[in-house]
Amino acid sequence: MDMHTKLNLKNKTILVTGAAGFIGAALAKRIATDTHDTHIIGLDNLNDYYEVSLKESRLVELSHMTNFTFIKGDLADKSFINEIFVKYHPQIIVNLAAQAGVRYSIINPDAYIQSNLIGFYNILECCRHSYDNGASGVEHLVYASSSSVYGSNSKVPYSTEDKVDNPVSLYAATKKSNELFAHAYSKLYNIPCTGLRFFTVYGPAGRPDMAYFGFTNKLIRGEKIKIYNYGNCKRDFTYIDDVIEGIIRVIQRAPRRQEGEDGLPVPPYVIYNIGNNSPEKLLNFVSILQEELVQEGLLPKDYNFQIHQELVAMQPGDVPVTYADTSALEKDFGFKPHTPLREGLRNFVHWYKQFYQKEK
Repeated sequence: MDMHTKLNLKNKTILVTGAAGFIGAALAKRIATDTHDTHIIGLDNLNDYYEVSLKESRLVELSHMTNFTFIKGDLADKSFINEIFVKYHPQIIVNLAAQAGVRYSIINPDAYIQSNLIGFYNILECCRHSYDNGASGVEHLVYASSSSVYGSNSKVPYSTEDKVDNPVSLYAATKKSNELFAHAYSKLYNIPCTGLRFFTVYGPAGRPDMAYFGFTNKLIRGEKIKIYNYGNCKRDFTYIDDVIEGIIRVIQRAPRRQEGEDGLPVPPYVIYNIGNNSPEKLLNFVSILQEELVQEGLLPKDYNFQIHQELVAMQPGDVPVTYADTSALEKDFGFKPHTPLREGLRNFVHWYKQFYQKEK
């Protein structure tokens, strides 16, 4: 028996939070392009955690889409979120808004509590009340979790069946909390919820706080880059287009609502990994990045890789390896991320050159 309910996106209203973010903007663009009779409400607070100009440039691309409406506001503002639900009655929610970053959570924990806990709680409450007075309400809540919930689990690849009770950063703890909140609301109010644990998403128009972006900035300025854990960190780098394809498939199939033997809802709740299922050593990643920067003409042909990199110890909050078991995603959706690292980095470097040379 299929444990999912198929949803047709036709004539649906989809709320995408974090719509000016890396994944949010790419998702909104894909839905708006593919399905003209959906209405996408994009919500973002445009905070300055990283350069706002990049967020604005993503929104400029979306502004040409007639079925996309952008609203600036904060997830932590309960009355504001309520107003959006009352006005637009979204049937599908994709909650991607969050304060991101492991290291920033060490110095500015407040931002994580506001956005990742209070913000997500507000979304859940609105989903709950969308069923008031017999209304059909929210059909599917899809939300971003993170590979960081696996902490320093030594068993690889990471499976959604694994116990994840040992976060090594506040960021990871907030993401695990999101999963727990969603499970409770799913059980109590029969809200179909799907959590997605993303593994190191990269690509064009990505997040400047991510290592590959920072490395690129520094290498182009002729600076030395620090490679943590002496280059032995392994990351399951997942290309943005693969992530979007995964989300698109997931939102159209909600966990099926059903009653248990006690007559109460069996929580319509599931979690998937979205990763590349092939971790790369950070040192290999940096080598490919440098080669692509040379190829694109952003670094000189005779560029000396060795003198521009310094191998250093691990940082607090970091984990040595991330490695996704994607078998459940494959089985349920017939899809597995597959973009090779070199192809993904080539696309990123090409975008980087266009974007930053255009700005000059």
